[in-house]
Amino acid sequence: MHWVLPVLLAFIGVTALLVVTPVSGYRPWPYLKPNSSDLMFGGSKKFEGSSEFIHMRYHMGPVLTANITIHPIWYGRWQKSQKKIIREFINSISAVDSKHPSVAGWWKTVQLYTDQTGANISRTVLLGEEKNDRFYSHGKSLTRLSIQSVIKSAVTSRTKPLPINPKSGLYLLLTSDDVYVEDFCGQVCGFHYFTFPSIVGYTLPYAWVGNSAKLCPGVCAYPFAVPQYMPGLKPLKSPNSDVGVDGMISVIGHEVAELATNPLVNAWYAGQDPVAPVEIADLCEGIYGTGGGGSYTGQLLNDKDGATYNMNGIRRRYLVQWVWNHIVSYCTGPNALDQ
Repeated sequence: MHWVLPVLLAFIGVTALLVVTPVSGYRPWPYLKPNSSDLMFGGSKKFEGSSEFIHMRYHMGPVLTANITIHPIWYGRWQKSQKKIIREFINSISAVDSKHPSVAGWWKTVQLYTDQTGANISRTVLLGEEKNDRFYSHGKSLTRLSIQSVIKSAVTSRTKPLPINPKSGLYLLLTSDDVYVEDFCGQVCGFHYFTFPSIVGYTLPYAWVGNSAKLCPGVCAYPFAVPQYMPGLKPLKSPNSDVGVDGMISVIGHEVAELATNPLVNAWYAGQDPVAPVEIADLCEGIYGTGGGGSYTGQLLNDKDGATYNMNGIRRRYLVQWVWNHIVSYCTGPNALDQ
């Protein structure tokens, strides 16, 4: 799953890549140390997480080879425009006709992973039924366990419950910018796991991602916001004019990619500890383009209005981190200059 290291990663070198924390949290850029030399980078650097020491292995657990359906749970107050940005990102994963470089092209790396029969991760990712929890049924401060209670409420609701789909359904809990979740900002921006039958009644793969716009945009919406201790670094313009939601997109991509390849935490991961696996997106945190690594995002694209992105969706543009390609043993993405 994903776990978060201390505050911004200090240099995503081989050692750091091998010691990423448990499946609990993702932060959109490497956890750099304030005032360290890691804040400097050279234009000729080609890092992209490549290393012969990284061994992504399959541990015989299930992966999502059937058509994947994502069920968003909108917790708190969400604007229609914000929902639309996220829905279109999910729909873009299977939109093969999108302009290159595309979100669908990014998903092709995820599709390279297989189960024990040789079947690949599904190409088809669908936006399923949704649930609104606009009245904060479990309060504005959630723990990891109470997140599962929110999911239980969504699938057992008397009115329009979400369908139970343990084999190919993913339950995506999205919290609004006024909701705090355990370890949010300090350690994680999102995480994934599976629900406990003792709480929910079923074992369902799920992910949580929070909107950091009010709580910690410099941590979870980088590079569209920057940490206060880095006054010389200017934020980039977000492609959909919503710093919090644009920051969420990469975290959602991170979690969905890992849910597809490691839904029950016993399939694809590196390292020897299943309690703290290093998954396909963990290895590429903070890398969005060619040359990325350390504090450098890599070479990105800019639209006519100066907004930064690295891939196209159906009608929108997004900035999404790369994922680990176990065939070539480095991070890859559709906007790579050598493709």
